[in-house]
Amino acid sequence: MASGYGLAGGPSRCFPFWQDLLACYVVNTTADDVSGGKKCVPVMEDYYECLHHKKEATRIRALQHAYRRALAAHPRENMPPPGTIRNLGLLGKEEDTRAVLESEAGGK
Repeated sequence: MASGYGLAGGPSRCFPFWQDLLACYVVNTTADDVSGGKKCVPVMEDYYECLHHKKEATRIRALQHAYRRALAAHPRENMPPPGTIRNLGLLGKEEDTRAVLESEAGGK
């Protein structure tokens, strides 16, 4: 949150990263020379990652893409045919399922 306080009233989740960033700037810069702030780039990246989760989201997208690609390359074995999944597990519908399966078997 912009106030620096988290949802429960304590410090926000990124407050420790902010403290590290602020400490880095205090140590490496002066009022006359701000070029030392370049040393704080890794700390600033950690703080931004805590705020926005950009790197985490990129990693998750890459994992999902790899998983989908692997799933498409090796289809699941013993997967029930789509015709057998009719009731989505509703109770008391076994007769309906049997009737549908028998009508499909008789039509072939």
